[in-house]
Amino acid sequence: MARDGAVYACQSCGAVQTKWAGQCPACGAWNSLVEESQARPPGAMTPSKASRARGLTFEGLQDETPAPSRISTGVDEFDRVCGGGVVPGSAILLGGDPGVGKSTLLMQVAAEAARRGARCAYISGEEAVEQVRSRAQRMGLADAPVKLAAETSLRAICDGLKRDQFDLVVIDSIQTLWSDAHEAGPGSVTQVRAAAGELVRLAKSRGVAIVLVGHVTKEGTIAGPRVIEHMVDAVLSFEGERGYPFRILRGAKNRFGATDEIGVFEMGDAGLTEVKNPSALFLDTSGERAAGAAVFAGIEGSRPVLVEFQALVAPSAYGTPRRAVVGWDSGRLAMVLAVLEARCGLSLGDRDVYLNVAGGLRITEPAADLAAAAALASSAHNQALPQDCVVFGEISLSGEVRSVSRMDSRLKEAAKLGFHRALGPAGMDGGGIQTIGESRLSDAVRRIEEARWD
Repeated sequence: MARDGAVYACQSCGAVQTKWAGQCPACGAWNSLVEESQARPPGAMTPSKASRARGLTFEGLQDETPAPSRISTGVDEFDRVCGGGVVPGSAILLGGDPGVGKSTLLMQVAAEAARRGARCAYISGEEAVEQVRSRAQRMGLADAPVKLAAETSLRAICDGLKRDQFDLVVIDSIQTLWSDAHEAGPGSVTQVRAAAGELVRLAKSRGVAIVLVGHVTKEGTIAGPRVIEHMVDAVLSFEGERGYPFRILRGAKNRFGATDEIGVFEMGDAGLTEVKNPSALFLDTSGERAAGAAVFAGIEGSRPVLVEFQALVAPSAYGTPRRAVVGWDSGRLAMVLAVLEARCGLSLGDRDVYLNVAGGLRITEPAADLAAAAALASSAHNQALPQDCVVFGEISLSGEVRSVSRMDSRLKEAAKLGFHRALGPAGMDGGGIQTIGESRLSDAVRRIEEARWD
């Protein structure tokens, strides 16, 4: 039986139960319920008292609302993902795999913003001040007027931020903070939720932009309760494949800008370097295109990006053919293979299929269906696509090639990089580039097999 004022919180999903159980009823995780206190800080008001003290006012939709001011950090790719800069009083949650470069990115953001006149602070709960300062020196940022601190106590951090006025504060990381108002240990669901809530309230009341670093689980989601992602104004993820120097900053949520916007960086000895033209980075234009390669003209956020799909269809050496994919959804690959076999007569059921998105970029939009199918057909027929051709289009289960959004932006980006042809849905308007529109996937596969590109 639980003590008065105590509950049991699941450390996997954050669900709260009134009594202990061996398995969490919400997510099914075993031995994840931990007893945590519900004690309030001394002097804290109940929600009803706080509402009465604050009062309630209403405004109309027609009232004037000024555009939010923004802090330009000087890191253009970071500002792009944030919607044009960091909004004062906003809370941003940044997640990413260990070692991907989260601390490096935020150190550069704080240093460049401080050089532009913003009052910036970097608070680390994982490193000593000497370690943070040493990393800044290696990155050539030692002259930036950034205030450093090493602290894990939530009360000490809030008191310091109330005493000194800042424009931008980085806290690395939210899982290391602890509040003396709760008995649970640092990193628990209760402590993470309490720390995030207090820091978000501080950001709104003081007008300071706070960037919180969040650890991720083995599934790639930010550790802790999902309620944290609802509390903050923006959720960013920093992605990167091991073995590749490229890093992708992606916006999953943004109350002050577009979602799914990306920023591209390249990791080097002196930190991260911004990539202004990611299409040129992900493409290899050194020679003739090999069989099994197709250039996809995609859209990431508001930015058109060209990336190469690479496919290999080979005889199977085992009883069960292999299906391996990197950078694309494996379920989407299975669907495209089924359509190729059922609607186009391309038999791949007894052959190994490998598909890779070059450069470590992960593609999620359905417009990549035709590029993947073109790469597979090119490899199966050993017939290379033209060097100056891009491909895009969505494939339906009936074998139809369907139109996609922002085709003009895709074609303009392809023309800017020297491409002269585009294979895609019927009815495309080239605008200076030769368009080859197909309404059926079987016609596109036959065109690749016969190498008809005029």
